Amino acid sequence: MSVLIAIPARYASSRYPGKPLVPLTGASGESRTLIERSWRAAMSVQGVDRVVVATDDARIQDAAQGFGAEVVMTSAACKNGTERCAEVAQALPGYDIVVNLQGDAPLTPAWFVEALVEGLRAAPDAHVATPVLRCDGAALNGLLEDRRAGRVGGTTAVFDSSLHAMYFSKEVIPYTSRDYGADEATPVFHHVGVYAYRPEPLAAYSDWPTGPLEELEGLEQLRFMENGHKVLCVEVEARGRKFWELNNPEDKPRIERMMAQMGVD
Repeated sequence: MSVLIAIPARYASSRYPGKPLVPLTGASGESRTLIERSWRAAMSVQGVDRVVVATDDARIQDAAQGFGAEVVMTSAACKNGTERCAEVAQALPGYDIVVNLQGDAPLTPAWFVEALVEGLRAAPDAHVATPVLRCDGAALNGLLEDRRAGRVGGTTAVFDSSLHAMYFSKEVIPYTSRDYGADEATPVFHHVGVYAYRPEPLAAYSDWPTGPLEELEGLEQLRFMENGHKVLCVEVEARGRKFWELNNPEDKPRIERMMAQMGVD
């Protein structure tokens, strides 16, 4: 099965304008933009046939081509990364699986994406797959602190016994009243913002109207569920790797600290 990774990147982020071009300093002190770090993460994934940056902005196009990335220009009308990936799949047909490695997740380990692709290959009834990572107490407390401070932090997921998603939320679900130690496993799963799509539901996605749950949560994957398509949750292991997305300006120093602690250049 052939695999294409598309990295959606837009300049006009409502929460963090210009986010793809924000510089992040690695462990050695070298600074690279968020979009370059995301592209490097994609290029490290095994078993992938092609990696492209998908954008509608010439500034991102110039930056990406400057560090050697292939760029596919997409419409400014795309509402989210999935719609942008759908345009890429239309422009570059013939791939069996299209992976959306969002351009704000530079710490995504290669094995997350590899497990995701394998999970979708092994589940013919699933139309979309996405990774989930069980939170330890420290990660859960970070999510809860973000919510108390009014920040949108990570997304959480709940799923059934067949690992099909039941819901995704920017709130912390399921609710738990107890405290957990920093290294203790919790019942909360952090949704990792990566998707693997089969081409047919991806092609149909842009024709579906935005549903009420997607509108409320601002989570693009809910559109598949609101239209009766199964989203498979693939549990991945951190293997000691810390993970966080760059959602807000406050996340930049947090990610740089993580990079320093893990020796990520």
